[in-house]
Amino acid sequence: MDNMKTALVLGGHGFIGHHMVRRLKQEGYWVRTVDIKEYYYGDLKSEVDDYVIGDLRDFNVCWSCFHGPYGGTFDEVYNFSAVMGGAGFCFSGENDAEIIHDSLLINLNVAESAKISKPGKLFFSSSACVYNQYNQTTTTNPITNEASAYPADPDSVYGWEKLTSEKLYHSYVRNHGLDVRIARFHNIYGECGSWNNGKEKAPAAVCRKIAMAKDGDEIEIWGSGEQTRSFLYIDECLNGVRRLMDSDFAGPVNIGSDEMVSINQLVEIVKGIAGKPNITIKHVDGPIGVMGRTSDNALIQEKLGWAPNYPLVEGLKPTYEWIEDQVNFGKEDRSKEHTSELQSPE
Repeated sequence: MDNMKTALVLGGHGFIGHHMVRRLKQEGYWVRTVDIKEYYYGDLKSEVDDYVIGDLRDFNVCWSCFHGPYGGTFDEVYNFSAVMGGAGFCFSGENDAEIIHDSLLINLNVAESAKISKPGKLFFSSSACVYNQYNQTTTTNPITNEASAYPADPDSVYGWEKLTSEKLYHSYVRNHGLDVRIARFHNIYGECGSWNNGKEKAPAAVCRKIAMAKDGDEIEIWGSGEQTRSFLYIDECLNGVRRLMDSDFAGPVNIGSDEMVSINQLVEIVKGIAGKPNITIKHVDGPIGVMGRTSDNALIQEKLGWAPNYPLVEGLKPTYEWIEDQVNFGKEDRSKEHTSELQSPE
């Protein structure tokens, strides 16, 4: 135990969080997970050293989790906790008060707890949704370099909350000496995430619709389908976060793929994986966010000598297979219950 690194993973039973937990355990860390809900897709409790169900909106709960094993402080804290979801959840306006209130409250509690306990390093998961919407009106050349977040004008309250929380952590760095790392995630996808609860992102939603359809059926896609995005497979996301945490660079830095595709192209890729080439698309009204977004990886290449390079189709194969299994076995996605960590919509 004396030589074992320790990590606290907040939102550790959600999509990105639980994958990070398993990566840290593989690397030999002592790990405590904290989340408002149980982990659903397996027995995570038996894999970690301490498994906590708690509401991080309550400062006393949050602060108690920062007490490291045997009275020490944590070497690393990872904060994936937030109220989040896909475009239907974050861009409709119906959940704005919950998003900004609960997530800001969590981050205030985390920052204050870290100020008191002084962990070695603190990671905050921000989002590509912080970027100015007027730099993303084109499907072919959106501007998402890190400096372009200012002047600020995100297209959603979710983006405003993430940008405000970045400022919160920067203030605690400046005034209280915290050692913080910030990454702006771009559409992280993969197995064991939301896929059927109204909070899923485009890759999971498209995989579910195609898995449920017969070849020759029609599936619905919001908007024209010409809106563009890049999508980053979960393993590469973890690689980027671990590289950032092992560095002396604080960020914020984009962690995302620069392989940009339209939503229509995404459908075609998944159709090919599924072997259902005759599925057609019906375009319907729905929230779509900005017209174009991809990850500008110049800064992460400069500062960390790294950028993801895993092809989209290779990550979609295991993702589709996993979602197809959920559909075939008729599993309900219990992550629809209130959670402190779900997939983000960026």
